[in-house]
Amino acid sequence: MKSNKYLMIHADDAGLSWAENKATQLGMINGSISSTSLMVPCPWYFDMAKFCLSNPELDYGIHLTLTGEWKNYPFKPCAAPSKVSSLVNENGYLYPKRDSIKKNAKADEVYIELKTQIEIVLNMGLKPSHLDSHMFTLGLRQDLIDIYIKLGEEYKLPIFLSKKLIRLVGEDPNKFVLPESTCFESIFMGSYDIFQSKGLFSFYDNVIDELAEGISFLLIHPALKTYEMDQIALDHPNFGSDWRSKDYSYFTSEKCKKKLKENSIELINWKSPIILNHLGA
Repeated sequence: MKSNKYLMIHADDAGLSWAENKATQLGMINGSISSTSLMVPCPWYFDMAKFCLSNPELDYGIHLTLTGEWKNYPFKPCAAPSKVSSLVNENGYLYPKRDSIKKNAKADEVYIELKTQIEIVLNMGLKPSHLDSHMFTLGLRQDLIDIYIKLGEEYKLPIFLSKKLIRLVGEDPNKFVLPESTCFESIFMGSYDIFQSKGLFSFYDNVIDELAEGISFLLIHPALKTYEMDQIALDHPNFGSDWRSKDYSYFTSEKCKKKLKENSIELINWKSPIILNHLGA
């Protein structure tokens, strides 16, 4: 009997690197990854964009990016730096931490930068299914949430909003005005404590085995284990190279496929009727 358990296994950060792209591509074609989103300011965005153009049946969105957290691998804005000066440091790179965005970002400049990222995607002929937020920086302030909502409406794209994710970035969602009927709250993502203690494989096994009925999201960050990825994630073990290689291994494994089947879980994406119905689309 159908269990009505719906799970989106979503790979963030496509475009970050070749290793990230290849792992995401393999996971979507041969594994259990059902959705991804592209980081437009990243050097390897173009490679991932071409893959999406060649595989239009796959589900991909735009990972709206205002921060670049890596020690030796910063990102520059897509808009002219003179137009988004509140979003960059003294060297012209996006800030590495959310707090700098919360403190410094001017709302009109955030809108300019994110609109530029979206237009780059559309001008390549891509057809993104949704918008989401890197490091959920768009959940830091009400004006940023409002821009997020505005861009979704302007481009007729669903946005990934969640009170749970707002809490995870250290804010109180109850102080914000949110369209709660379209928020998603059954969301799972590994933490550094889990990574160090019981391990990601055990965590993912438990998520799948204990998944409740309804719509759920599992947010992952897969990458191949390469020298490139090791250097990008230098001194950054949280969501680092080892972490990402474990995500790749698990979600391309036959064990994962078998476990999803045993638990009668239906993989979904942003194009699925169950999601569109939830959003009233």
